Amino acid sequence: MTLAQATLPLPQFSDLNIHTLQQDIEKLLGQGKQQLEQVQPAKDFQQALNTVEGFDVFENNFSELFGVLSHLNAVMNTPELREVYQTLLPQISDFYTQIGQNETLYQNYQYLADQTEFQQLRPALQSAIRHAIKDFKLSGVALPANKKAEFAKNAARLSQLSSDFSNHVLDATQAYVLPLEESQLQGLPESSKALLKQYGQQKGLTQAAATLDIPAYLAIMTYADDRQLRETLYHAYTTRASELSDHPEFDNGLLMQEILQLRQAQAKLLGFNTYAELSLARKMAPGVEKVREFLLDLAEKAKTPAKAEFAELQAFAAKDGIDTLQPWDTGYYAEKLKQQNFNLSQEALKPYFPINKVVSGLFAIAEKLYGIQIVEKQADLWHQDAKYYEVEEQGKVIGGFYFDLYARDSKRGGAWMSGFRSKVKDQHQDQKPVAFMVCNFAPPVGDQPAQLTHDEITTLFHEFGHGLHHILTEADHIGVAGTHAVAWDAVELPSQFMEFWAWEAQGLDLISAHIESGEPLAKDLLDALFAARYFQTGMQTLRQVEFALFDLNIHDALPVPNVQGIQHILDDVRAKVAITKTPDYNRFQHSFSHIFAGGYAAGYYSYKWAEVLASDAFDRFEQEGVFNRETGQAFRQSILAVGGQIEALDAFKQFRGREPKIDALLRHNGWTIKN
Repeated sequence: MTLAQATLPLPQFSDLNIHTLQQDIEKLLGQGKQQLEQVQPAKDFQQALNTVEGFDVFENNFSELFGVLSHLNAVMNTPELREVYQTLLPQISDFYTQIGQNETLYQNYQYLADQTEFQQLRPALQSAIRHAIKDFKLSGVALPANKKAEFAKNAARLSQLSSDFSNHVLDATQAYVLPLEESQLQGLPESSKALLKQYGQQKGLTQAAATLDIPAYLAIMTYADDRQLRETLYHAYTTRASELSDHPEFDNGLLMQEILQLRQAQAKLLGFNTYAELSLARKMAPGVEKVREFLLDLAEKAKTPAKAEFAELQAFAAKDGIDTLQPWDTGYYAEKLKQQNFNLSQEALKPYFPINKVVSGLFAIAEKLYGIQIVEKQADLWHQDAKYYEVEEQGKVIGGFYFDLYARDSKRGGAWMSGFRSKVKDQHQDQKPVAFMVCNFAPPVGDQPAQLTHDEITTLFHEFGHGLHHILTEADHIGVAGTHAVAWDAVELPSQFMEFWAWEAQGLDLISAHIESGEPLAKDLLDALFAARYFQTGMQTLRQVEFALFDLNIHDALPVPNVQGIQHILDDVRAKVAITKTPDYNRFQHSFSHIFAGGYAAGYYSYKWAEVLASDAFDRFEQEGVFNRETGQAFRQSILAVGGQIEALDAFKQFRGREPKIDALLRHNGWTIKN
């Protein structure tokens, strides 16, 4: 089948020259600096508006140009590309700090907000100006000159440290390879054996190999009968990028320490007691203590089911002579226990979820909910695994997105959505949004298409939810379009909300077709999947609360903890909420990229905070019909369309007609029964 050509203007990845791209970015930065130097004090409304809109144009051009480089750095990392990226980071950080601290520019924004004509501007622009004024204040615009210089220096260094942290995790992950004997593959399904052999070939070996790439790691931790192999791999994975790994040159210890010190310095410069307070100034939650109370309360609710779950797992493993269940045993025995209790295994499900059927079904779900159509189009791509799609409504293209779904060398781990191009609609242009959606699923093996586990399906739905948030926005200004300016602890609402359709019979019917027979998910497997939905939700919740509390506490601690102090805080959190013991050598924090190299610093709690919102939002669909088009449109208009134009809580109340409640979250974890 020949695909139609993409309608929207897109980067020509095959023609990209990294050094030309660098020159283009540096040239645009130079123009931006010139623009900043020429800013005049506000004399009248139109002049101030022209100044502000001039920087909107710059931001739009720059975010797209740098977005290409940033994306390639994440998915096709090479020494050349990394060097260019690292060279540009301090220049970019310095320039954006200059913008945030420019008093004359700030006064132009403030002048606009103070005039009666402000109310005549389109709502998205009004909201963007208000957000910008808040950002100026949190960027140190009111600081004296010497403090501004200190703030700028810290910001540049933080940008570099975050990049270094991410590179260390990637390099440490890729540096590890463990050749495997045939005997060590016992217990693994054939598809996992084939995958490990494929990894071995990629590393230049003639035998299967274990790597720290997530598909390989999870295959061994879930299925390998060889307990020593599981322990070896667990040790390697949990000491990545630490002083205890085989490659201590990638140790992130001192980087974490310096990152925390600099974040605290920034917070103090801006008049906050701790970085946690500064972080929450931009969020929905009312304060650090409220977040801590929320997390501890959730831990308390999860502890009883978690203890029962662990006791059941320990008793099950004891039949194999395992007196003390270790972390490298839990995934293995959990899978076996799930098979015993529910006659269900991830492996038995995978043939029902070939990638093409899952993707087409996912698109069908979006069409049923929101009345959109998603069509694959021909576009120039950075890798053969990537694909490009356009979103259409009533015959018109309203946005586009790329999928890059498989793990490979030189690609950052994890899953994410990044908004490459934002929606902008004003008197000058009508720009459609475009997103990158990236996952790290097990790639196709041989001539078989990739087959997803149900866990991978929920990950795909999650990222697609972020993508819909970006693409279905009706906020027409880059400052508030899509996920821009959405409170960080509400930005996970659309993504976690989308996951619920991976648990609905009508949704599963659309995404499943056996790879050989084409039959949808068999009833016995469907029943087993539903029965296993609440399997170990208590243990999973405690794990997430542990991460969130650790993140909150290290950013709220005074004095700022050093490397040993960071470990001590993590140990203390585990003592309070964990029900299992973690080995002393575990250095989870050294690869916690979400908070040290991503945007989740003092904000990891957002996953649980937003889960309350997502569960409560889906509760309305459960009452009115999971494919009720009117309810879908209400969610689209109240949540997805508004971007950061409306406060997150107000947007939620608009959809739900009230404040959020935790009841649905407890029920969706299987801890309460629906009335």
